[in-house]
Amino acid sequence: MKADAIAQIMDRLRKAGYHIVGTHSAVKKCHWTHVALTQRRFCYKCKFYGIASHRCLQMTPAVIWCWLRCLHCWRAEPGDLGVQWDDTGLPVVDDPEFIVEKTIEEQRKIISGYKGHPKVSPEMFEEAMNPKHVAISLSGEPTLYPLLSDLIEEYHKRGMTTFLVTHGVRPDVLAELNPEPTQLYLSLEAWDEKSFKEFNRPILPGLWNAVLTSLDLLPSFSSPTVIRVTLVKGFNDKPEALKGLAKLIERGYPTYVEVKAYMNVGYSRYRLTKENMPRHNEVREFAEKLAEEIGYKVLDEQRSSRVVLLSRLDKPIRVGEGCPGGNAGEDLPEGEEYRMSEKIK
Repeated sequence: MKADAIAQIMDRLRKAGYHIVGTHSAVKKCHWTHVALTQRRFCYKCKFYGIASHRCLQMTPAVIWCWLRCLHCWRAEPGDLGVQWDDTGLPVVDDPEFIVEKTIEEQRKIISGYKGHPKVSPEMFEEAMNPKHVAISLSGEPTLYPLLSDLIEEYHKRGMTTFLVTHGVRPDVLAELNPEPTQLYLSLEAWDEKSFKEFNRPILPGLWNAVLTSLDLLPSFSSPTVIRVTLVKGFNDKPEALKGLAKLIERGYPTYVEVKAYMNVGYSRYRLTKENMPRHNEVREFAEKLAEEIGYKVLDEQRSSRVVLLSRLDKPIRVGEGCPGGNAGEDLPEGEEYRMSEKIK
């Protein structure tokens, strides 16, 4: 029955545009890949860190597996569609080299449809066919994949940079990462154990303490670290949350803080509404207050993605090669990321 349930949900994901790789991994086209190729506009990762959107591969090694069932997550969670499965651990473990080769292969299949597109330059098409960056962040909790270090190493062997995004539920895995990702993200929405249980809905005991342990590990990383605060209107946009998040950020002392608006996309639409999406001015206002609390500076922002970058540095570290002949989308209308994510599947 569990196998049947997983097969059902994988089939639903394929219909939603996910390219399933092996048993537990997936690739999906980011809307900014489309925008970069057809309009030469790039996401905030380019503006902040020099990551070219058309050369960015978005993947996960644990597409439907996680120890949290966060309200804002676009992952398909057991119960969303009346399909139940055990999402606490991978049913088998695929080889990291296989995953890397197949995710690049699937990305090339995705990009191949742009060959000959009247708005896509041959140069950018060729670049996109050879991705230079991988965002290990698409869905699920990547630290549940037991060969995560080997996966990162395989991408690095191919000259690719890696951004790893985790909720910090496996500090044991983070402590043993070797090599480290190019940049490490820890996502926070809750500010204490009560709000964590309410919003992130852990399915195993002790996970709030695990998150705190992961925060304590961040200063030990030699690579840049980021605490991503997803701002959810009506939940963590209040003074109590701001004060609590500030204390957690001070504990982790990351290189950056990204304050980013929740987007009502994917399976999160079963749990939250468009009214939970803050506008950019609300994100900016919250970010400014947070910066004052933690002693960081507001370095940059991108209105189209409703994101604000804070740091103790004077300028962000450019880990990528930048974006050719375009801009980072700073002049796009607010909410363009949301509208594009609805259109591009």
